This record gives sequence, C-alpha cells and structure tokens, in this order.
Amino acid sequence: MDAAIYKCPREWAYLLPPGTRRVRRAGELEEHIWPLLALTPEGCRALAEGGGGEIVCRLLLAPGEALPAQVRAETVISYGLSPRDSLTLSSLTRPVLCVQRALPRLDGAAVDAQEFPLPALPGPAETLLPLLGLRLLQLPLTEGRFP
Repeated sequence: MDAAIYKCPREWAYLLPPGTRRVRRAGELEEHIWPLLALTPEGCRALAEGGGGEIVCRLLLAPGEALPAQVRAETVISYGLSPRDSLTLSSLTRPVLCVQRALPRLDGAAVDAQEFPLPALPGPAETLLPLLGLRLLQLPLTEGRFP
C-alpha cells in the first residue's frame, strides 16, 4: 500500500488513486509507516479527540489547521482555502487547483508551483481537496494536465 486516507467518505472510494487504502479506524494508522497519508478534516478532528498512539508517514497531506499531536511526518503538505496552504484553489466558480510551492511526490519527483484547471467534479472542489491532493501526488502528470 503506497497511500492511505483517513475518514474518507464512502462515495469517494471509486475516485481514489490505485494503491490508496481507505482507513476508518485510528488504530489501523498506527500499524504501518505510510509513504503518503491524507487526513480529511473529519480525520483530523477524530484523531485530535481520540488520542491514540503515534502515527508515522513520509508525506502527510492534511488540512492547514492544527495537526493532531500524534502524527509524525517527514514532510507536511497542507491543503485548504488559505493562501498559506501548499495546495489550494485559486478559483471556486471554475475550480482551479493551485500548487503554491514545489511539492514532493512519492516517486521522488516534484510538482512545481502551478495551476491546474479542473474538469467537472463530483462535488465541491473545496471539499474534494484531500482527494485532489492524493491524485496529484500519486498519478503521473502528463502535458501539464491534472490526472
């Protein structure tokens, strides 16, 4: 398993990149050192409220708000609508995914700061940011297009 997403809505399951595991219980996160771990806002809240043991990952994709204390990561990539988040949206009316600074990928490459116009999405772009981030960090980028 290359990646995991904690507290992923069931309706996103078919949109997850190959090799991404939906994790529903915090205890499952402690059983593995994740190359890439994405936390939904609900996942962050659940970890903050529930305590638990240490969670370790190489890349952490998480909301820009306060991170749960038990998560340890080599690199944190924040997402949200704040200009200080690494991954944000530059437009909500015609969603454009904005990479604010170079982001490391699992394959050792980096995604340079740039914007990706998004295709039609199955929900509001701001809600789908953790899913969009997972896809950006895992799937091959071709011709400057979002996967």
